Amino acid sequence: MLSACGESEPLTEGSEPQLRRLTEQQYRNTIRDIFGGNIIVAGRFDPLERIDGLLALGASSATVTPAALERYEALARSISLQVVDEKNRAVLLPCAPVSKNTRDDACAEKFVSSVGRFLFRRPLSDTEQSLYTSLSGSGAEALGDFYQGLAYGLSGMMVSPKFLYVNEIAEPDQDGLYQLDAYSKASRLSFLLWNTTPDVALLDAAAAGDLDTKDGLEKQFNRMMASPRVEQGVAAFFEDMLEFERFDILEKDPIIYSAFILDVAEDAKEQTLRTLTHLLLEEETDYRDIFTSRKTFISGALGPIYRVPVDNPDGWLPYEFPEGSAWAGIHTHLSFQALFSHPGKSSPTLRGQAVREHLLCQKIPEPPGDVDFSDFNDDANAVNRTARQRLSAHNEEASCAGCHKLMDPIGLAMETFDGAGQLRTMENGVVIDTTGELDGISYTDAVGLGEALRQNPSAPACVTNRLYAYGTGRSPVPAERQWMAYLEEKFAQTGYKIPDLLQEMVLSDAFYRVAPPFLGTTTADARAASAKETNL
Repeated sequence: MLSACGESEPLTEGSEPQLRRLTEQQYRNTIRDIFGGNIIVAGRFDPLERIDGLLALGASSATVTPAALERYEALARSISLQVVDEKNRAVLLPCAPVSKNTRDDACAEKFVSSVGRFLFRRPLSDTEQSLYTSLSGSGAEALGDFYQGLAYGLSGMMVSPKFLYVNEIAEPDQDGLYQLDAYSKASRLSFLLWNTTPDVALLDAAAAGDLDTKDGLEKQFNRMMASPRVEQGVAAFFEDMLEFERFDILEKDPIIYSAFILDVAEDAKEQTLRTLTHLLLEEETDYRDIFTSRKTFISGALGPIYRVPVDNPDGWLPYEFPEGSAWAGIHTHLSFQALFSHPGKSSPTLRGQAVREHLLCQKIPEPPGDVDFSDFNDDANAVNRTARQRLSAHNEEASCAGCHKLMDPIGLAMETFDGAGQLRTMENGVVIDTTGELDGISYTDAVGLGEALRQNPSAPACVTNRLYAYGTGRSPVPAERQWMAYLEEKFAQTGYKIPDLLQEMVLSDAFYRVAPPFLGTTTADARAASAKETNL
């Protein structure tokens, strides 16, 4: 495809601009980066719907319910009062009022202008500046306290849809097509690479028009990739891609898996994210190596589970599993094994489904509603003593066999890990058989499965698709098929390096191209109107 098109980027027309609700982590990161890490964000956030494999796409269709709006208001009030608190105001406020007992519009205006730029991810309009300065002043008069009034104005900004939603704006370019405006580009860059609001340098670059040039984009990309924050951004992407939000509700039977305590669950998630960012960003390895690498990190909580002695029980240590061990690749990590299992036992089907859907982007149909799982769930069956045997009996039903043959051979390769990810060799007194085959490549165990995943062309294509969807907030549209093929080819040419894939995306025209916004009411327009109706 690439040779047919030359080395030039295929022309695309994009899709409609997005209106994305901030995720919980983006909200928390934004508050931390604007006001500092000592500001406590104590509140609950409505969950997002997972669409096409990503919560980031669910954010593009998320609304705010009246109950959620009340929680946003309470959270905004809590944060605002902390910001203007006596112990923080000297650092977080750009000025002191003439009198702390009444309004001071000049000082309030400075605060609203400086903070609003980061909350709204662009400079405030004159109308917005006047509105929030006025709110601060009227609050100060009513409460007899400048700082309380300022908190009132800040709360108003923080419950505005202009803060809670990333609203992308389109503008015509020199080719007669449409692209995101400079501040919308800044937000896409910042939430993709750092998972937080744009910093002052990025907003300044947008204001100067630098983000409308390749050189300007490249300068910002290089600056942002050199920042430690890029680890946070890449980790957020993989946390979404691997469905790690399920750790929030993960439960294990404490009698069966007594070692799987809260610290283990938290560190299991952290282990995989640390491994991914280390391999892909620090070592810049081939993306496909995540399925075969024995390099990882071990904490004191994880040491006993992996049977690894840990000298520093309170910290993290780099570690490499020895050749011949059962652990190689992120699919053998405790996080993957425990997350895609039942509370009291392993699940070859869930693990196989997770590999297909999360690592290869292959959708498995939902099971029929009247499936009888009694054969598989009969753990005390004297004849079918292993999961492989029970699944074989279960799959005698024709309605089940079609999908299970896509999942079970993958999951059965990982049966030497129990439902909490702990290593075992026997099930009910029978040696576990971990042989299988993935899309024509045979293996004898989970390590061999990793080699098969590494050779599967769907794996790099999957991460390319997911990363582009994550960055744009939407799935690629059919008209972008040629562009996606070009992007996949570029990924291969650069040795499947994630930083190179990010650079190709971020410096492309396609990443910022949007369809004309005037061809009827867009989804974003409709939800913006809906948000206005609910007084957001």
